[in-house]
Amino acid sequence: MLNIFTLANGRLVQEEIESLEELARFQPIWVDLESPTLEEKRWIKQHYGLSIPEDAMDEDIEESARFYEEDNGELHIRSDFLVDVDDEPASARVAFILNLVNDTLKSKGVLFSIHDEDIPVFRLLRMRARRAPGLIDDAKDVLLSLFDTDAEYSADTLEGIYDDLEDVSTQVLAGNVTDARAGEVLAAIARQEDLNGRIRRNVMDTRRAVSFMMRSRMLSSEQFEDARQILRDIESLDSHTAFLFDKINFLMDATVGFININQNKIIKIFSVASVALLPPTLIASVYGMNFKFMPELDWQYGYPYVLALMVASALGPMLYFRKRGWLK
Repeated sequence: MLNIFTLANGRLVQEEIESLEELARFQPIWVDLESPTLEEKRWIKQHYGLSIPEDAMDEDIEESARFYEEDNGELHIRSDFLVDVDDEPASARVAFILNLVNDTLKSKGVLFSIHDEDIPVFRLLRMRARRAPGLIDDAKDVLLSLFDTDAEYSADTLEGIYDDLEDVSTQVLAGNVTDARAGEVLAAIARQEDLNGRIRRNVMDTRRAVSFMMRSRMLSSEQFEDARQILRDIESLDSHTAFLFDKINFLMDATVGFININQNKIIKIFSVASVALLPPTLIASVYGMNFKFMPELDWQYGYPYVLALMVASALGPMLYFRKRGWLK
């Protein structure tokens, strides 16, 4: 899908392009390619003189090659954006290309973004830019606003993590956690830990991208201050993710502790049963001996006497354990 965005009365206006001729009719500041086809890449090449690298969205690209400037003046930024949809958190790689200095190309002043899937941050920015005039003035504003919106999206997701952990805390700290409930709690905690880790990695990547933009001297003084504010917001998110990691570890330890308590209760039952059955076993062993002279062997009431003795020897320890409170 190939979408272009132009400025009209201070607002972003979206157009979906179906042909090369339609592409030539507009003067966009942002060209967004979602899972672009070979034909759409060819349109970009023919009209703007821009070649999209084949490895633009590769996940295993070297970190040193994610932020760089080409000899022709093109800035290349590959950044990750958080995608938290349908309880399946993931990170989506986006490649940005921005030409600010090469006047010989039609791509000057146009931000190109290439990605394989729909990204919530992009939708949020499009909605804001349509409703808020003056939010975006040029392609650099688009890129900065995307990173700013990404930080806000991460902050909202962190608030959701905290709310979910509060529900888990209520279940865990209420006590009497069964093994089945403990399994559900551990699964919920593991998901929140994974999401929190992805957010921390995401904001770290955003910090690097914004820092690269500041070092490249491409920003105006006002945009530079906006970038510094984004970095301050990211700094606050870092401390919040650290707090959530501590809370997750506490809940994990508490849940595992309840599992150990439940296992100890089972082991205690087996231990009590083993001790209670030890005296009857000893009595049965004595009368199972094959000695010739055992007076009780010829006694008429020997068998019921031994049975009663075994029951009494079993009840004695059980009553003692109950008195001491070890059966609770």
